[in-house]
Amino acid sequence: MVKGCPECGGELKFDPRRKLYVCLNCGLTLTREEYFMVREEIKRLIYQETEDEKEKWRREYLKWWLSSKKEE
Repeated sequence: MVKGCPECGGELKFDPRRKLYVCLNCGLTLTREEYFMVREEIKRLIYQETEDEKEKWRREYLKWWLSSKKEE
């Protein structure tokens, strides 16, 4: 789960008076909705990268497996 600032990775704290998440490092402010949208987008991108890696490994394995069958 993404917990840090999407800009700098710093610590985010919720300011209940202003109803905003504020980065203690760079000062970025996000509403609750913005924070959750950014968090979901980052999770989606991370998931996509892992799926791309899995597909790459599948293709490489298939290529290797098919080449070993040609040698037999």
